[in-house]
Amino acid sequence: RRRNVSRRHAAQQRRKWVIAVAAVVIIALIGWFVLVDSSSDAAIRTDLEAEFKGFAPPDEVAEGSGVVEYDIVAQETTAELLDGLSTSVWALNGTVPGQPIRVKLGETVRVNFRNELPAETALHWHGVRVPNAMDGVPGVTQDPIAPGGTFTYEFAPPDAGTYWYHSHMNSTEQVERGIHAPLIVEDAISAQYSQDVAWVIDDWPLLENGRLDPNFNDPTDSTHNGRWGNVITINGETDAQLKARPGERIRLRLINAAVARPWALRFPDFPADLIAIDGPYLRSPRSADATILNPGARADIDFVVPDTPGTYEIKEDFSTQLITLGTIVVEGDPVETPSFPVPSNPDVPDWDDATSVGVDLEFKLSLSGNTWQINGEAFPDVEPEEVLPDVFTRVRFTNNSIRLHPMHLHGQFFKIIERNCEPVDEGHWRDSVLLFKDDVIDVGLIATDVGIWAMHCHILEHAAAGMLTLVTVPART
Repeated sequence: RRRNVSRRHAAQQRRKWVIAVAAVVIIALIGWFVLVDSSSDAAIRTDLEAEFKGFAPPDEVAEGSGVVEYDIVAQETTAELLDGLSTSVWALNGTVPGQPIRVKLGETVRVNFRNELPAETALHWHGVRVPNAMDGVPGVTQDPIAPGGTFTYEFAPPDAGTYWYHSHMNSTEQVERGIHAPLIVEDAISAQYSQDVAWVIDDWPLLENGRLDPNFNDPTDSTHNGRWGNVITINGETDAQLKARPGERIRLRLINAAVARPWALRFPDFPADLIAIDGPYLRSPRSADATILNPGARADIDFVVPDTPGTYEIKEDFSTQLITLGTIVVEGDPVETPSFPVPSNPDVPDWDDATSVGVDLEFKLSLSGNTWQINGEAFPDVEPEEVLPDVFTRVRFTNNSIRLHPMHLHGQFFKIIERNCEPVDEGHWRDSVLLFKDDVIDVGLIATDVGIWAMHCHILEHAAAGMLTLVTVPART
């Protein structure tokens, strides 16, 4: 009986020894696979970083130098948005949209700003990679500018393209009232067009008497897709027209200044090329038809004016109803069409392997009561996320809601690499991305500009209701 006990004891010891050895082997194998996977991940990231050549075409050169100075005043005034009716607006230098800023690449912008509004304000330079202190986000990069106060913004835009500037203080009201304007950074190609024109597209919630509906930040709007206006304007006009002669080549810069409404562009009457989104050029042009312009976004269109005189419409149908945005009026004698290649940036990386690396940072978008949250936090009670400069970072946006969310990152450009588990190569950079219901979108980001940057939904009612966080890019060591 004692020998049987001894045998059982020996068998148990052998089993324990076998289990222990197996556990060690399994742990070693897991460690080996993790090491190999980590090594592979690091190697792919190195390759992705090597593909990155910046945001400009390889042959782009600065066209200007020196300082271009603007004196800009924010003030109350009136505008005739509907025939015969006066609307009280807030404006920059007395017009809506406000004072256009045009500079050549290489020039420095200096804006001497004075606030004559009855409220605090600040100006954000949307899409422009400015020094962090110039970004215009009250409480983050600067103090609010009090009524009667002044502030000087100064920066040298590093990227040619179409941008805009707008209030970043109580934006749902101040942008809606008219505190916004175009900012164009011209390159050598700009001068080769017959016309280089900026159209600021906006919508206004107007009452029958022409008065702006004062019900800003209504909870119903905030918890839905924001407030959409009933009057659409281009450059402050409801019947915007661009007059051109047959054969002219036009660069049309479209800027969506609406606080919440996207536009789906339609060109039913003539072919048009999309050449840039959010500033930088595409790798290669494509048809501009069906381009979605989310709030805050920009699109540059290249087209040749048709030979036949007449009226040609540019439309949009994001809400399925076909609406005319503006018209091209063709009249006069034909001209010789300027001949030059459609501008592009062949250095936009493919990043075909970007979906092979792990997700570094995820932003989960959700609604809790009347509060919009990112990762369960609502601004200003947020913990900033860190993104290291000059390294490839895979960022995921997960929309855990049924609403639209055009997510905009200040100070950086990024590129969509995956949408709902499907690899994507759009062939261009962005500073915002539109998420539909339940979307999961991954973007590739190489942070180039250090500082504390806002990242928020550009349906401005959503941002005001909490959907804003901060991304920190630390200084290089």
